[in-house]
Amino acid sequence: MIDTKAIEENIRGILVALGDDPEREGLKDTPRRVARMYQEVFEGMNYTNHEIAEMFNTTFEEGIDDEADMLGRVVVMRDIDIFSYCEHHLALMYDMKVNVAYIPKGKVIGLSKIARVCDMVGRRLQLQERIGKDIADIISEITGSEDVAVTIEGCHSCVNARGIKKNNTKTFTAELRGEFQRDPNLQVYVR
Repeated sequence: MIDTKAIEENIRGILVALGDDPEREGLKDTPRRVARMYQEVFEGMNYTNHEIAEMFNTTFEEGIDDEADMLGRVVVMRDIDIFSYCEHHLALMYDMKVNVAYIPKGKVIGLSKIARVCDMVGRRLQLQERIGKDIADIISEITGSEDVAVTIEGCHSCVNARGIKKNNTKTFTAELRGEFQRDPNLQVYVR
């Protein structure tokens, strides 16, 4: 669990290390505010991938008589907005768009649950590559399908606002599994 008291103490120390006075009017409540923000934006750190899968395991078999009914079907959810924080610099990864696709194996997941999985996975110290892998692992666990694809495009403030300072740079990652890895025709669903 996230230790908000320890975060408050450390933020106070960072303010001092930056040469500022944590008791001045504008900063008095900053350590508490940052601790509450961290509790919110890093909520996903409280859960394993398996626990997230259990949390959002809402599937439906209605209207699916057998697996033959699912042949040729693909479920795709596009442009799911998420954010995360880079584990290397604690910098914001923003304007992230996630595309998730899977081939159903007898059941489908509730659509809002796909977005909730993406959101919860992003709420960790992360790498964009791992976000895609974690989402794919969870979707595969919930649906029972090995045929899963997750693509992500996003901006990284550790590239845009510091260091090399390339403002228009976006990073694209793809986690392709099963038929999405083998069949290039399926990859068009997540581009």
